[in-house]
Amino acid sequence: MVLQADRVSVEKGGRPLLQAVSLQLQPGELVGLIGPNGAGKSTLLRVLAGLQPPTSGHVTLHDKPLTRYSLRERSRCIAWLEQGGSIHWPIPVARLVALGRQPHLPGWQKPALPDQAAIEAALHATDTWSLRHRDATSLSGGERSRVLMARALAANPDILLADEPVAALDPGHQLQTMDLLRHFARNERGCIVVLHELSLAARYCDRLYLLHRGQLAASGTVAEVLSQHNLQQVYGIECHIGCDGVPWIIPLRRL
Repeated sequence: MVLQADRVSVEKGGRPLLQAVSLQLQPGELVGLIGPNGAGKSTLLRVLAGLQPPTSGHVTLHDKPLTRYSLRERSRCIAWLEQGGSIHWPIPVARLVALGRQPHLPGWQKPALPDQAAIEAALHATDTWSLRHRDATSLSGGERSRVLMARALAANPDILLADEPVAALDPGHQLQTMDLLRHFARNERGCIVVLHELSLAARYCDRLYLLHRGQLAASGTVAEVLSQHNLQQVYGIECHIGCDGVPWIIPLRRL
């Protein structure tokens, strides 16, 4: 087991955001978190990253409680890609991506040759090499999303937690990003991704967790989770579901 949440609950202002949600990430898996707006997906991802303490329940990383890892140790193992991430400093894109290597550097030591190789590989993988000299604050929304993905990949983590990484991207870069996540999640590494695009979830993910109102509505294979019944009960929609080489889902109407 790479990462596991056991009956995690989160409350804020007396209101439950998550209620006894359990999740497992195995080595080599790309796991999708899906559900309507406000279902608790981002909250769960923050708990898994160690950024949000649960009200009850616990998270383990490599069979060890997440709370027993130092911040540096956790940062080496888990890369966090937040939803709609912002860039606050007018620095070159290459320097921003290089920040992904900080957990591996003693103090503020400059990146060595292996670090530079990881940075360049991440820039090429995300199609941002041509942006490396640009002021990071001048990027468009889609460019910014890809650059922040490059920063996460430069860390070479065991686990990548990505919150809606394709939301601001055109269709070509959506597919490129999902291909990247699929390639990342192999051997001993794993990835959990929050998605609203159900066809991408169906095409790329090994397993899915469907959240609704802070609770786990369904989990399992794509076929088990993305059923007409679940889509009607959770999303309130009727869909056309098919497979022509790859699975696809077309929402037809609200119920």
